Amino acid sequence: MQQSDLFEPLLAAYCSVQIHDEGISNAALYKALKLEGGERKPVGRARQPHNLAHRKVRWHQQTLRKLGLLERVPGQRGNWRLTPKAQKDGDLTPAPEGVALVAFSTDLGVAIWTRTETLAGMLTDQISAIITSPPYPLREARAYGNPSEAEYVDFICGALEPLLKNLIAGGCIALNVSNDIFLSKSPARSMYVERLTLALYDRLGLQLIDRAIWHNPAKPPGPTYWASIKRQQLNVGYEPVLIFCNDPIKCVADNRRVLQPHSMRHAQLLAAGGEVRTATYGDGAYKLRPGSFGNVTAGKIPKNVISLTHVSREVEKTRKEAKAVGLPTHGALMPVKLARILVEFLTPPGGLVLDPFSGWCSTAMACEEAGYRWMALEMMAEYAAGGGLRMGDRPGFRASFDLEGWQPPGAAERN
Repeated sequence: MQQSDLFEPLLAAYCSVQIHDEGISNAALYKALKLEGGERKPVGRARQPHNLAHRKVRWHQQTLRKLGLLERVPGQRGNWRLTPKAQKDGDLTPAPEGVALVAFSTDLGVAIWTRTETLAGMLTDQISAIITSPPYPLREARAYGNPSEAEYVDFICGALEPLLKNLIAGGCIALNVSNDIFLSKSPARSMYVERLTLALYDRLGLQLIDRAIWHNPAKPPGPTYWASIKRQQLNVGYEPVLIFCNDPIKCVADNRRVLQPHSMRHAQLLAAGGEVRTATYGDGAYKLRPGSFGNVTAGKIPKNVISLTHVSREVEKTRKEAKAVGLPTHGALMPVKLARILVEFLTPPGGLVLDPFSGWCSTAMACEEAGYRWMALEMMAEYAAGGGLRMGDRPGFRASFDLEGWQPPGAAERN
C-alpha cells in the first residue's frame, strides 16, 4: 500500500473500529488495515530496524491530528481516537499529500482535488490573478477545518508563497477574509487582518492595493453575545477583501472592465453637456465649472464598497442536489457576483485565474460567466464534487468524480 493511498483507509478504519470515545490501539489499527506483518528495514542515522508500513501509518496519524480529526486518548499510550469534529464531519475526505486528481473540467478550466502545496511545484501556466476566500480563523472549526488565529498568518503565507513564481508581473491577489474574529472572552476584535497584511508585504513582497468592503445586507445578526446580550458591539455587516499586487506600477487591474451604468440623473447631465453652474466645495477641494461632467463616458466607476447578499437561488438549488446524492453541503460560499467583479477588475482578457481554496467553485463560476480561464484547487473531495454539481451545465463539462450516488476517490477499489 503506497503512502498516497493510505490516508483514506486510515480514517475509514478509525470510523469503523472505534467504539465511542475509547479509541483504538495501533496494533488494532494495523490489523484493521491488514498491516500486522511487514518487512523491517534500517531507518535514519542510527539505522535502527522499523516496519515502514507502520511508520507511514503513524505519519498519517500526525496529519489527521493537525487537521483536528484525531487525538490521543488521555493516559493511554499508543491509543488514538477520532475527535468529536471528525465523528460529526467524517464525511469529508482530505486529499493526501502528494495527490492531485482532476475532479471535473470545462472548456475554460479545471478543478483539482489536491493540497495547494502539492500542486504548486507542478504549475507551469502563468497566473494573472489569485482570487479566493480562504478558511476563516474561527474558534469553532467548520467541517473542512481551519487554522487558528495564531496559525493564520503562517497558513496564508505558506499557501501563497509557492504560487507567486507563476504570478505575472502586475498580477493581483484578492483575499476575502473575515472581520469578525474576536479575542477570547472579549468584545475586542482580533488584529489578524492587520498582521496578515503586514506579513504579506514583509515576507512575500506583496503590496496592498485596496481594502474593498463586501457589505452583506443579509448577514445574520452578530456577534450574538457582544451585540445582543452585552450590547458592546454593533451588528456585523461587512467583510474585507484585501487586494495585493506583486508590482503595483505594472498592475493589470482596470476599472473600465467593471464600469456600471450611469444613473438617470447623470445621464441627463451628460445629455445636457454637463454642469452650467460655478461652485466651490470643501474649502476649495472640489470645484464645479460650466461643462464639468460633460464628457460622455462608458459608465460609472464602481465604489470599493460592494453591496451584495450571500443569498442565492442557484446556491440553494445546488445544496438540494448535493443532499440528493449524499454530498455534504458547503456553508461558507463567496457570492459569485462578488467573485465576478473581482475577476473582471483584476484579470486582463485571456488571463488565467487561480483559486487555491475553491470550495464550491464560486470563483470558477464567475470565470465561466465572464469568459476567463480558471483553475480551482480544493482539498476536500466532497466539496470538489459539489462544485462539479454546480458547474454541470457549463460548456465542455466532464466529471472525473462520480456525482451520482457519491463515493470518495478510491472507495470503489476498497469495496
